[in-house]
Amino acid sequence: MFLFRSVLFIVLLPLFSFGCTTTPPVAVVPEENMPPATEYHIGIDDVIAVSVWRNAELSVTGPVRPDGKITMPIIGDVQAGGKTPEQVAASIREKLGEYIRDPQVAVSVVELVSHTYLTRVRVTGAVTQPISISHRPGMTVLDAILAAGGVTEFAASNRTTLYRKQAEKSQAFPVYLKKILYQGELDTNYELMPGDIISVPERRF
Repeated sequence: MFLFRSVLFIVLLPLFSFGCTTTPPVAVVPEENMPPATEYHIGIDDVIAVSVWRNAELSVTGPVRPDGKITMPIIGDVQAGGKTPEQVAASIREKLGEYIRDPQVAVSVVELVSHTYLTRVRVTGAVTQPISISHRPGMTVLDAILAAGGVTEFAASNRTTLYRKQAEKSQAFPVYLKKILYQGELDTNYELMPGDIISVPERRF
């Protein structure tokens, strides 16, 4: 009898533990569903910060000149316009390597000027207040819709479309906004990129 009770306890314990699990599910947006993203390219008048680790005297902050260049101590002019921050950092790192050993360089854009309109996100259609807002890293479709005051009673939310221009070609991605807003399904709550347009159509009566 004791052996039978021991076996029964061992069998039931895992079942009991499984039934009492309280770990909440985690919503994950599959990467294959995400629209492709593009890297930011520095433009004229953008203010950039160049930081050289342990060499504060070589670090500079300033606008990109009309010729697309910035001036660095020791190495002189460096092309920044039309390049990504990572590309500019690599160029500076290569040139500084002739003077200091293994330079660690970081480049960041601290003020967007050249792409004032190109970097904005726009929400149009059946929303409370159509808007054009500055893009911020990490901004999603839901963030933009909430900034627009949400959808109107006439919105056909699940026919929302995200338009993105890449390589001179515009791409359209369906956004199931109703599922995002009311069902918590985030598969199409895409992270936005500068220049994105979200269009919320009205219902057909």
